[in-house]
Amino acid sequence: MKNILSLSCLILVLASCKEDKSRTYEKINAANWLLGNWENKSVEGNLTESWKKANDSTFQATSYFIKEKDTLHFETIILEQKGENATYYAAVQGQNDGKPIAFKLKAASEKELLFENLQHDYPQKINYTPITADSLVVKISGMQQGKPSSEQFSMKRIK
Repeated sequence: MKNILSLSCLILVLASCKEDKSRTYEKINAANWLLGNWENKSVEGNLTESWKKANDSTFQATSYFIKEKDTLHFETIILEQKGENATYYAAVQGQNDGKPIAFKLKAASEKELLFENLQHDYPQKINYTPITADSLVVKISGMQQGKPSSEQFSMKRIK
């Protein structure tokens, strides 16, 4: 009987110490709506972003802009939560020696993701806003050559 009671107490202690990952990765979980394949088609070309979940704390993406058959822009993105902080790392091919630039998460919800790096040349802010389950808007903004500048891309989910 004593062994059964000891075993029961041990199980209870271990169960209470189990980490609640949904709370631990609260910020990255708020961005689940970003997962999937997104596209913006325009006369200038096609912009595509593809997001996938790498693990409980990390999302990975590729983003590329193609005009006719030429890839004009290619970047890899990692959205990672460590502790209470989440960071968006963007590495653009042909820029910064291929090293990623970090943008700290300033706001995360089911209605917005806002990342910021005021030390970066351009952009200083990256904002994702879902419009519907199958559409979102990406806005990059900041100061460029001493003047406020921004670009906005309406993205549709690719099925």
